[in-house]
Amino acid sequence: MRWVLTVSTVNVNGLRAAAKKGFAEWLGATGADVVACQEVRAELAELPAAVAAPEGWYSFHAPSLAKGRNGVSVYSRQEPEAVRIGFGEAEFEGSGRYLEVQLPGVIVASLYLPSGDVGTVRQEEKERFMAAFLPYLVELRAKAEASGREVLVVGDWNIARAEVDLKSWKTNQKKSGFLPEERAWLGRVYDEAGYVDVQRKLDPEGPGPYTWWSYRGKAFDNDAGWRIDLQVATPGLAEKVKSVVVERAETYAERWSDHAPVTATFDWDFPG
Repeated sequence: MRWVLTVSTVNVNGLRAAAKKGFAEWLGATGADVVACQEVRAELAELPAAVAAPEGWYSFHAPSLAKGRNGVSVYSRQEPEAVRIGFGEAEFEGSGRYLEVQLPGVIVASLYLPSGDVGTVRQEEKERFMAAFLPYLVELRAKAEASGREVLVVGDWNIARAEVDLKSWKTNQKKSGFLPEERAWLGRVYDEAGYVDVQRKLDPEGPGPYTWWSYRGKAFDNDAGWRIDLQVATPGLAEKVKSVVVERAETYAERWSDHAPVTATFDWDFPG
């Protein structure tokens, strides 16, 4: 039996605000089986019903203990077999940066990696997160393989790995998100941990497609963006990817976030 699995990920830049601007309508219209959100910035009780527990979805939210910050969510049309918040690193357990659901044959995780800021404690936090998260990715893949499952980690990775992943790469070489050490770390996710960037599997050359555009100036109108919202899969699942689409708004006025949803479709043997 074949299973077509469609997964969308989007940094909503505040779920309450996004819900008022069009996210709720987008969620109601999407054909995705799983939707992962980042930067929710709200607790469950603060969210409108249309996004807290929308009809037809099993919804899971991991808010940050720091009120008004971070937060990740996962919506699944199928009830997960298990749900996990955090990845076992004490510093980040209550940070609202990681949530995974276990479905038949696949674990889907929503990740909001720290954005960082060179020369500040925020960059130090990002570096600690990366140092702790890479071993977890290795462990997760090994455990998944042992149980016959694949892994898909989607979300805002806040790193552009290559020059083709951002429009103005020359002027951003000393900025967080495009630092040599960050790019090298993401390379280790692929080369050492063995994960695959499914967008680059289908489109290895680029440029883009970009997934985030600053609200400043004419970045969106000029498509001067960054490709930092990624779908990263174990090799077996990556081989099944059929399409990856960045759902870029038609106009600046139609945006409900400074990020666009990234939607991937996989066609594979149903494991259950």
